[in-house]
Amino acid sequence: MLINLTRRTLMKGAAASGLVAAVGSRALAADEPLGIALVVPSPVGDVGWGRALADGLEPVKATYGDKVKVTIIENIQEGPDADRIMNKAVADGNKFLIAGSFGYQNGALQIARRNPDVTVLHASGFQVAPNFSPFAAQYSQGTYLMGMAAAALSKTGKLGSVSAFAIPELITSINAFTLGAQAVRPDVEVSVVWVNSWFDPAKEQEAAKALLAQKCDVIFSNAQDTPSVISACEEAGVPAFNLNSSMKKYAPKTYLGCVATDWSPFFKASVDAHLAGTFKGGNAFLGVGDKVVEVVDWNPGIPADTMAKIKAVEAKIADGSFSPFTGPIAKADGAEGVPAGKTMTEAEIVAMDWHVKGVTTPLPK
Repeated sequence: MLINLTRRTLMKGAAASGLVAAVGSRALAADEPLGIALVVPSPVGDVGWGRALADGLEPVKATYGDKVKVTIIENIQEGPDADRIMNKAVADGNKFLIAGSFGYQNGALQIARRNPDVTVLHASGFQVAPNFSPFAAQYSQGTYLMGMAAAALSKTGKLGSVSAFAIPELITSINAFTLGAQAVRPDVEVSVVWVNSWFDPAKEQEAAKALLAQKCDVIFSNAQDTPSVISACEEAGVPAFNLNSSMKKYAPKTYLGCVATDWSPFFKASVDAHLAGTFKGGNAFLGVGDKVVEVVDWNPGIPADTMAKIKAVEAKIADGSFSPFTGPIAKADGAEGVPAGKTMTEAEIVAMDWHVKGVTTPLPK
C-alpha cells in the first residue's frame, strides 16, 4: 500500500489535529500493517534522490504486501516544519520512519529517543542510537570511476561540479572525482559551484552554464534532484553525470553515466530486523561491495582502454582491495591530507571537511 502526501496536506492535517509536537506513538493492533513513513526534502519525481529512496521501498512492499503501509511525504524543507511533520507521522501510528535529508537529523533523533518502539533511519547523518541508524552511500567509489572517464574525454583538463550543500558526503564525492581524474591525467582541475539547495532547477542550470563558460568540459551534477544540469550540458554538447538515479533520457547523446544507489538491500534488512525485534542502530556506510552503489549507463564514447582500466579498479573497489582515499593525498592548500601508504578510515571519510589538491574552489565558510 502506498500513500503520497505533500507538505501542504501534512501541515493542514497537523494543524487540524493539534499534533504539532506529538510525543509518543499510538500502539498498533497486532493485525494492523507496519506503517512506514518516508520524508524527503524535494518532490518525488521520475529521477533523483527522492526517487531512489522511494524505489528502495519497492522490494519491502513486494515482500510484505498488505502487512506494510508506505507513506511518502515529499517536499518537506529542513527545519521546524520537518520536525512537526515527522512527529505527526509517528503520532499517526507509523513505527518505521525514514528521514531522508541531512538536515532532519536532530528532529528525527529526538523522535527516536522519545519513541523506543519506533525505528528511525536517517540519511547522511552521523548520530547513532539503539533505534536510530544514519545511512549514507559511498558515492566516492563511483565518482572516482567517473573521474577516470571524465579525464579521458576532457580536452581542456577542466572539470566542474554543480553541488548541493557542502556536507562531507558531497565533499568526498568531489574529492574522489578529482582523484580518479588525476589518476588518468594528473594536471586536471575541478571547479565547484555550491547552489545550497537540493531542488532549484533555475539555479542549477545557471550554475552549469557558469562552469561551461569557464571551459569545464565534463560536469558532475552532485546531488541535484532535477535533470537541469544534465539537460544544460546536453544542449551544450558536454558530457555530464549525476548521482542516485539515471537521467540518461534527458541527455541521450552526451550522458556520461550515473552513480546510482539501490537502497533496497538496506531498507529490506532494516524492516526485517524491526519486525523481528532485533533492530540495532548503527552507522551504515554502504558502497559498491554492498550492492548499494553501482555505476550505470556508461557512455559508449569512453575509450576502450580507459574503460578496461575503470572496470579493473571497480573490481578492486568491490572486493575491498582498493580505496580512492589511499595516500599520498595532498589537500587543496598543499598540506598533507593522507600520508603515503595510509588509507582513510570510514570514520575519517564521513567527516571529511577539506578538498584535495586540484579542486580550485574553496569550501564555503
